[in-house]
Amino acid sequence: MTRTTSLLSLCLSADYPDRPNVLRTLALEMYSGEILGLIGQSGSGKSTLALAILRLLHLHKGNQRGEIWFQGRNLMGVSEREMRSVRGRELGLVLQSPLSALNPALRIGTQLEEAWRAHVKGSDDAARKAILETLLSVSLPAERSFLRRYSSQLSVGQAQRVIIAMAILHRPSLLIADEPTSALDTITQSEILRLFAQLSRELRMGILYISHDLLSVAALCHRIAILHAGQILECAPPAQIFGAPQHVYTQKLVAALPRGALLDSDGDKVSSVVASHEVEESVKPSVESSIPDQIPSIVR
Repeated sequence: MTRTTSLLSLCLSADYPDRPNVLRTLALEMYSGEILGLIGQSGSGKSTLALAILRLLHLHKGNQRGEIWFQGRNLMGVSEREMRSVRGRELGLVLQSPLSALNPALRIGTQLEEAWRAHVKGSDDAARKAILETLLSVSLPAERSFLRRYSSQLSVGQAQRVIIAMAILHRPSLLIADEPTSALDTITQSEILRLFAQLSRELRMGILYISHDLLSVAALCHRIAILHAGQILECAPPAQIFGAPQHVYTQKLVAALPRGALLDSDGDKVSSVVASHEVEESVKPSVESSIPDQIPSIVR
């Protein structure tokens, strides 16, 4: 694994008391500014991997072994105190149920300020400035009246944007998005996908986008990793995954999609929605990197 050039490079195994081998020597690598899609059916180990990267698997009585090289250091070797400073500041997390992730008893502004003060000591003015700037970056009103709302006064789409704002307050290098659009309607899903692409492009933020929705991953991600029975079966650009899948399991996934589904918003096939000369400098790979030189339409 290329520890010096990658943002995240890991090899992990994980178990639960009643479920051994949930992750089986799973190897994964990603880069700054890359959006990597992780596809897998329920029970394949997607959320287990997210918790393992954050070193939170013990909260579910899980056990993990291996290495997690993140920005040049092995997170498996750091103390819990150090991990608390990493979570939220260098590693962000967006969950799938925004309304249940927010505290219904606290105003939105209070929750955002708590997230900011967890890693920064500063004045009220500094906190307010950071919060308002972040609200603008996720297309929410940067207004006091909005900050005074409770989660029950938000739409599901607004609540998800608040969760994303909390996750990026400290401009983390890696954002883990675990099924972030599963509770949203189709139009709001599209808006959130474009927001992720914008954040990756403007902040050079790596995003691990976890989903079971092949089509959203095809539209958003630079590469797609197929997870099954605790192992990565295949990892490649969308054009290859959908146009020439190598593994039998991936072939079955693609074959299960309805005919005509693999079209972008312009009506082009997924295999041709990429543009070979439109890669931003911040995402271009070095010689040894495996980031593709072709990026799906939403990421442009």
